[in-house]
Amino acid sequence: MSFNKEVKEGNRKRCNFYSTIKKIGVASVLFAGLGISSGFSGEQEGIQTIYHIYSDGQYVGELANIDDLEKIKEEKMKEAVSEYKNLPLTIGSDLSVVEEKVFSVGTDDSQVLGQLQDMLSVEAEAMGINIGGESVLYVKDKAAYDEVIKELKLQTVSEEELTEFEARKQSTESLPPLKENETRLVNIEFSKELQAEEGKTAPDEVLGVEDALTLLNKGTLEEKKYTVQAGDVLGKIASAHNMKTQQLLDLNPNITEDTLLQIGDELNVTVLEPFVEVEAHYETKKIEPIQYKKLTEKDETKFKGEQRVKQEGTDGKKAVTQIVRKKNGTVIGKSVAEEHVIVEPVHEVTVVGTKVIPSRGTGNFVWPADGGYISSQMGKRWGRVHQGIDIARPSSRSIFAADNGVVTQVGYHGTYGNRIVITHNNGYETLYAHLSSIEVKVGQTVPQGTKIGVMGSTGRSTGMHLHFEVLKHGSNIDPLSLLR
Repeated sequence: MSFNKEVKEGNRKRCNFYSTIKKIGVASVLFAGLGISSGFSGEQEGIQTIYHIYSDGQYVGELANIDDLEKIKEEKMKEAVSEYKNLPLTIGSDLSVVEEKVFSVGTDDSQVLGQLQDMLSVEAEAMGINIGGESVLYVKDKAAYDEVIKELKLQTVSEEELTEFEARKQSTESLPPLKENETRLVNIEFSKELQAEEGKTAPDEVLGVEDALTLLNKGTLEEKKYTVQAGDVLGKIASAHNMKTQQLLDLNPNITEDTLLQIGDELNVTVLEPFVEVEAHYETKKIEPIQYKKLTEKDETKFKGEQRVKQEGTDGKKAVTQIVRKKNGTVIGKSVAEEHVIVEPVHEVTVVGTKVIPSRGTGNFVWPADGGYISSQMGKRWGRVHQGIDIARPSSRSIFAADNGVVTQVGYHGTYGNRIVITHNNGYETLYAHLSSIEVKVGQTVPQGTKIGVMGSTGRSTGMHLHFEVLKHGSNIDPLSLLR
């Protein structure tokens, strides 16, 4: 084996040594290599320098002329700079160069340079947006990052609110108490932690503020489209893309549930999976009424049905401080932080009588028949005023006292036929007419619901029914206003 081959073989066997040499940037390594090569070749005639190239610790090959590698780098940079003028660029590949002194050169520079041409890449120094421990996108610099964060916040709060909020954060003064009907922004929260992180990425992956905002909101920069087919309806399309019909309508504001889909129409079916969402928390103070209660006091000395208002009711007032949570301008929750009573309510108190005697009515009237329906109401009929209501077709023919009272009239009347009049001793009287038979006597006390007779068709009647009247202080009133 020749001396040159032995040297080369020895160097390759010392690969572990080479891989531990510190990796440095391409430009500085190349210039340093050139300097050493030039000085050494002048000292010993016949000995030449070759350069072993490593990428990420892996051997690529050897070069006789390191300047060729510098030219490739310069060409790459020149091409990238012309396309991405506003970005700081660097060569991205991590190369290491190890020199070797040999007596003869046997390198294949064209083959190695071809490999390096494919391996060398240009990267942009940019500002990553780290979400939950992972850089999901890059923008140009910290100023662009700050602008993205600001625009995210402005999707939920106004610029004026944000300015005031940021100013308060910088101030060392305590927040003044809220005034009545005042609302202020007290916190802005992201659904995940966001951090600015310096890094490198492909130049075409550095996004502008608008695109970065879109990606953070949607989880994608490309909308997925669906072409309407024969037989498609909105619900079917939404279900096929794992969304609700309303979500599909929100993504396509140009259509409604009533829109007639045409074959060939394109619909946006992008399922949004935002990287981060923003919540704004507001503190608000309002004066709200405290409704008064309606209380009842029983009085055994007063008859049932009698009542009087002992104390009028008035509402109170309270100051309520709430925390209101909003997302994208929509309220998603409220909670009461503090309540303070300003004026206590005054409850309404009504005294009601509870005294009940069979001869005195309660003021509450029950249906005087066993079912049935109203065949004629109170009012004008057949050229004259009908003073009560007619009840026909009951389940049975029994007639009952509508309330407690004393029977004051019984017997036959030319118009009413067999009729009963009950005085309720509270200003009311009731009349029951056209009975086939009467089962009570004048002066008899009848509790509410007592059977007093049997329905018939006596007197001026066209068929079996009960004619029922109610008088209050001697004047007829509509029984339907009292019956229950």
